[in-house]
Amino acid sequence: MTATDKTGNTPDDPHGAAGHDHPHDHSHLDDTALRVRSLQSLLIDKGYIKTDTLNALIDTYENQVGPRNGARVVARSWVDPQFREWLLNDATDAIASLDFSGRQGEHMVAVENTADVHNMVVCTLCSCYPWPVLGLPPAWYKSAPYRSRVVIDPAGVLKEFGVILPESRRITVWDSTAEVRYLVIPERPSQSEHLSEEQLAALVTRNSMIGTGLALPVAGQSA
Repeated sequence: MTATDKTGNTPDDPHGAAGHDHPHDHSHLDDTALRVRSLQSLLIDKGYIKTDTLNALIDTYENQVGPRNGARVVARSWVDPQFREWLLNDATDAIASLDFSGRQGEHMVAVENTADVHNMVVCTLCSCYPWPVLGLPPAWYKSAPYRSRVVIDPAGVLKEFGVILPESRRITVWDSTAEVRYLVIPERPSQSEHLSEEQLAALVTRNSMIGTGLALPVAGQSA
């Protein structure tokens, strides 16, 4: 990780925007980023937070949590029937067995896509999301249009994400709360039997674990 001083600037950018508390015409940061940097500097200057604490938080969300964790969970369920059953029966413990646990992942439920049902996840009240396995939620997940429309017209929302399902496929929408968060297990791509667990994980996308996408096809195969 790049070292920073107490203002968040780096040795290569000692006078970067992190040390400023007002926007400049030459800044490459947008208004929101500038406000965050200004707030960060203010809190550090007043001694409310420490730079080391901020760096630890940044490292956590850059390197330790995120959709690659979820992809590993899904891939394990594809190759290990016992783990799959564990995941479906007690997702919190099954996921924790892979060392993916923590805040916003205390009460997990895994739902499985099949030839008969396709699952989607939303938080209609706010943006509850399983951080340990999916990281931070994308902007569209938090948007009012997604939160309201997915429960009314899930097939229409899926179409906008480029997912067209057979008419016979039932769509189930799960509403996350502060107590329960969901992870969708997408269908395993066809003709993937020869792939390793690591190769399978590379086919699992963030959206496929929310239900707004499908797992990627095996190279050379059509979706």
